[in-house]
Amino acid sequence: MCLGIPVKIIDVKYPEAIVEIGGLKKNIRIDLIEDVKPGDYIILHAGFAIQKIDEKEALETLKILEEVLKRNE
Repeated sequence: MCLGIPVKIIDVKYPEAIVEIGGLKKNIRIDLIEDVKPGDYIILHAGFAIQKIDEKEALETLKILEEVLKRNE
C-alpha cells in the first residue's frame, strides 16, 4: 500500500522544496507539479510532490492521521 501525506511548503528552490510535517523539515522534489510556493500544501509521496491541495483539506487529513496514530499507540 502506498500513502501520500499532506505537507506544507516552507521554501522553494526549484526543482526542490523544503516541507514541514510534525515539526520535521525535509527536502523534496517538486518537478511533477507547477506553481508551488511557500505556504502551499501538497501531497507528498516517495519524496515527490504529486498534487496541490487546499489548506483546509490538508489540516483535516492531518488531524485524522493523528487520531489514527494515537489509537494505535
